[in-house]
Amino acid sequence: MKLLRVGTAGSERPALLDRDGTTLRDLSGLVPDIDGALLADEDALERIRSAAEAGGLPVLDAAGERIGAPLARVGKVVCIGLNYHDHAAETGAATPAEPVVFLKAADTVVGPDDTVLVPRGSEKTDWEVELAVVIGRTARCLESPEDALAHIAGYAVAHDVSEREFQIERGGTWDKGKNCETFNPLGPWLVTRDEVPDPQALSLRLWVNGELKQHGSTADQIFPVAEVVRYVSHFMTLYPGDVVNTGTPAGVALGQPEPKPYLRAGDVVELEIEGLGRQRQVLKSA
Repeated sequence: MKLLRVGTAGSERPALLDRDGTTLRDLSGLVPDIDGALLADEDALERIRSAAEAGGLPVLDAAGERIGAPLARVGKVVCIGLNYHDHAAETGAATPAEPVVFLKAADTVVGPDDTVLVPRGSEKTDWEVELAVVIGRTARCLESPEDALAHIAGYAVAHDVSEREFQIERGGTWDKGKNCETFNPLGPWLVTRDEVPDPQALSLRLWVNGELKQHGSTADQIFPVAEVVRYVSHFMTLYPGDVVNTGTPAGVALGQPEPKPYLRAGDVVELEIEGLGRQRQVLKSA
């Protein structure tokens, strides 16, 4: 299933993208929202599947409506840095022996086409297309990659926007460059696990002002999705509704020759992952 949320920020309605790829179905008569509680409730998910197959869900006219993040009340956003061989190489970093883990605040999550704000004083705002994993079952100290995959509810497109000066040059941890307002567009859909048979076979692409900047594959991940989830579960408990961003391929501004083409107000970023949908953001000054 492809689950999404439609409407103004804070008032989104749960919806389903029909198998025709264009029609939206209203789920508000079945479930109050798409959140961790829903993802952990197999009976509720089965009711949605059954209703969709029966063809009885009402059509949702979303013409002109905002698409929100496909997940409400995100618990935490766990991120994996330097997780593609080509990205580590372009930044001059050694291949990590273990996953590099950092956190983004849940309030960085916005809709896939919402405005991204360039922070005040920023000179080095950067782009990163990423595969996001959405947790569906409580995960702690998982023993195997197979067990880890069973705890995943689904997948989505994430844009891990980063401010490189704040991240790298201002001391401390990476968090300062990762947690600015609007720095994690998510969606448009939460695609359930059954529709993504191999998370290591997905193409990722990102454009800035129409120019292709990133074109990679999750096959190039240093630590595959299942290993990332298994590993993280040994350091923190993952709950339904948590999100794990699994890293970005080569092509970010940080990896380009000088002068590096960092983002400015007025720039347009578009990104997509095979089968998971497409985002588009216009940047503005905060």
